Amino acid sequence: MRRDGRSSDELRDIKIMRNFLKTAEGSTLIEMGDTKVICTASIEEKVPQFLKDLDRGWVTAEYSMLPRSTPTRSPRESTSGRVGGRTHEIQRLIGRAMRSVVELEALGKRTIWLDCDVIQADGGTRTASITGAFVALCDTVRYMMKNKMIERYPIKDYVAAVSVGIVGREPMLDLTYAEDSIADVDMNIVMTGSGKFVEIQGTAETLPFDKERLEKLLELAQEGIKKIISLQRSVLEGEG
Repeated sequence: MRRDGRSSDELRDIKIMRNFLKTAEGSTLIEMGDTKVICTASIEEKVPQFLKDLDRGWVTAEYSMLPRSTPTRSPRESTSGRVGGRTHEIQRLIGRAMRSVVELEALGKRTIWLDCDVIQADGGTRTASITGAFVALCDTVRYMMKNKMIERYPIKDYVAAVSVGIVGREPMLDLTYAEDSIADVDMNIVMTGSGKFVEIQGTAETLPFDKERLEKLLELAQEGIKKIISLQRSVLEGEG
């Protein structure tokens, strides 16, 4: 048993609240245990310069952590005048995850911006951001369909993410910060509803791992993501 009473293959309690903000076309508040992230989606009637001559849209993301999302205050990155390497990496990860399930040609020459703001962090902020951002993206696409901005539904599949790792030589699903900080191996897995991998980020923090351990971690992640996507479905099918 873990500190919070979960078994090694058990997810934290997950809550997803749709339409969390009135001002965005799509928004969610996602809670995975004590990790809480606000995800908003916005429509911009233009595309990046590198797409200006192509008849397709774009989906991209920004990510940030509020100063007191952690036990000690972290300065806002805006005060340093640049985005840090970790933030840049996570933003690109979220964008890639969303684009993997979107038919960009169906968006027209528009960009959907996904802003993921961590208001409380206890491990798994990037994976929670992906899971929550997808729900906000779906609501934004529904808004676009309802307002006849697009002719066909561009989302091809579900997508979600979860962390896994080896802690105390035991494979575990959905790590808290306390677990992640002492993990021998730390991984973040992104998968689609059809069971395909979008991204596998894995690092041996202290001890190298073999193929058998890797397969166990991927199996844990796959089962966890199935449950997360089932929750996404129930949330999205709950209304409108």
